[in-house]
Amino acid sequence: MSKPAENYMTKWLRIAAYAVSAVCGGTAALLLTRLYYEKGGTSKWVATVLQVVGFPILLPFYRHKSITTTDTNTTKPALPLLVLVYVYLGLLVAANAFLYSVGLEYLPVSTVSLISASQLAFNAFFSYFLNSQRFTLFIINSLLLLTVSSVLLVANNGNERPNGASEGKYILGFVCTVLGTATYGLSLASQQLAFRKVIKSESLKAVMDLVVCQSLVASVATSVGFFASGDWKLLRNEMNTYTLGSVSYVVTLVWTAIAWQVSIFGGVALVFELSALFANVIGGLGLPINPIAAMVVFHDKMNGVKGISMVLAICGVASYAYQQYLDDQTLIAESRVESEVPEA
Repeated sequence: MSKPAENYMTKWLRIAAYAVSAVCGGTAALLLTRLYYEKGGTSKWVATVLQVVGFPILLPFYRHKSITTTDTNTTKPALPLLVLVYVYLGLLVAANAFLYSVGLEYLPVSTVSLISASQLAFNAFFSYFLNSQRFTLFIINSLLLLTVSSVLLVANNGNERPNGASEGKYILGFVCTVLGTATYGLSLASQQLAFRKVIKSESLKAVMDLVVCQSLVASVATSVGFFASGDWKLLRNEMNTYTLGSVSYVVTLVWTAIAWQVSIFGGVALVFELSALFANVIGGLGLPINPIAAMVVFHDKMNGVKGISMVLAICGVASYAYQQYLDDQTLIAESRVESEVPEA
């Protein structure tokens, strides 16, 4: 196997692993957040903090050889600029976490999934201006398929509302979820810009640094909101009244934090390997998976519409992946031509 082809296979194995982390972590986090609310959880700030405080689980991986290897092909950016980038990204993540927590409290999963589909459009918009994202027929087809996939979910059960959600709360959840979707699209596009213009590193350590630092900033920001809101005073009562028991309450919170962090790491790694738009497309694959997972875990009803939605999402991801395949084949061919040209 030639070196370009070997590098190609290794790259896509990494991408597959990151995609599984992003999709499975996101699905698990959503289900656990729903479990938290359904079994007696009431604090949107707890749900917000859980989305960002799980980053310490990544710290032991800094000892891995692939992380400690130094990238000698790049110049380190100025520390003040790097700190500014991490603070900016961390605040975006914190805002996104809070807005989605409000949405998950007041909206049904299908509605959140529909609104989340618009993150593809938001991300495409921001990526076009920040990263000069190129749009081809296959990429446009991918965006259309994933959007239709999510629309089907709401067409299937758009009139559902969580118990106790008034019209005002429903509207609040809708607005917050739209804003959360926009901030998520902006954060992915901003991460790609940071890798390309500021960090300029091709090492896995760069991904780890960004995830850990932005999560640290987001943890501080959301913790300030958590204590300022007074929700910390309600934790003991919430734990004692949790339907599944106090031990299950703690276990739910811990695994929710871990699941969110696994999802975040997978998403940032996809941005690093390919682009913010690709990370969003992979996230779109999870939109129809979530109702299916809810069917298994919470015994939600399953029908043909959800099955069609799943197929459309897979086709959308396949369309984008095929465009990446064409791009990679072009790069491999160019590398072979350059290697065959004799030196003067």
